[in-house]
Amino acid sequence: MTIEGFPVGLEMDVAYPDFQVYLALISDAQLKFEIKDGPYVRIEIVDIQVVPLGSSIFVVSWQEEDGSTVTNIQDFDRGLIHSYATLPNGQFLRGTGTFEITRPADRAFDDRPHRNKAIVFDSMISLFQKHDVAKVDRLISPDYIQHNPNISQGRDGIKEVVKNLPKDVYYEPGLMIAEGDFVAIHGRIRGWANKPQIVVDIFRVKDGKLAEHWDVLQDEVPVEATMWRFDV
Repeated sequence: MTIEGFPVGLEMDVAYPDFQVYLALISDAQLKFEIKDGPYVRIEIVDIQVVPLGSSIFVVSWQEEDGSTVTNIQDFDRGLIHSYATLPNGQFLRGTGTFEITRPADRAFDDRPHRNKAIVFDSMISLFQKHDVAKVDRLISPDYIQHNPNISQGRDGIKEVVKNLPKDVYYEPGLMIAEGDFVAIHGRIRGWANKPQIVVDIFRVKDGKLAEHWDVLQDEVPVEATMWRFDV
C-alpha cells in the first residue's frame, strides 16, 4: 500500500461513543473536520501527514489551531477509525468510531477485491487441484459457514472433503469477479462427478481467510450442443 491509495475526496460521518465528526479528505496533505456536538464543537481545515500501513489502513496525524494534536488510524477494511488526541491542557483522549461514507473517493482506493481474489485463487488451487490438506488451517476460517448441504460446517468439514478427494479430482479456475468482501469464481472440475462440471463458487473473505461459501454446479455441455443451427 502506498500513499497513492489514500482515498482523496472521500467524505464520511464518524460516530464515536460521545460525539459525531464529519471528515473530508481534501488531499493527502489536508483534511477538513467538523465536530458536530459535545464540548469540542468546531470546523477546521488542517495540514496532515499520511503514512500507509497497508491493507487499506492509514495513519493520519495533524495539529489544530488551539494546539491539540490528533492521530487517526483509518481502517477502511473494517470501517473503523481509532483516534488519539492530546488537548492543550494535557488531557489525553482516545476513542474508536464507526463511519458511514457520504461521498466516495475521487479514485479507487479499496484493494480488498484484488487481495481477496488472490486468496480465493490460492485456496481453489491448493485444495481442489493439489489436494493439500495442510493448507486448510491457513486458508479457511475456523467458523467457516457452508451453504452446500452436502458438506459439513466449519473448517473440519473442508478438511474432510479435501482429505477424501479421489486422485482424479482436478479444478481449473476461470473468470473471477470481486467486490468488497465477496469473490465469485467460475471454473471447471473433473472427477467430482461422473461428468466434468462447471461450477460457480461464491466466497465471503474475512481477515484473510475464507469465511462463507455458496456454490452452483452443472454438468458440462459440449460447445456444439449449445449452438443454434439454421438449415437453409
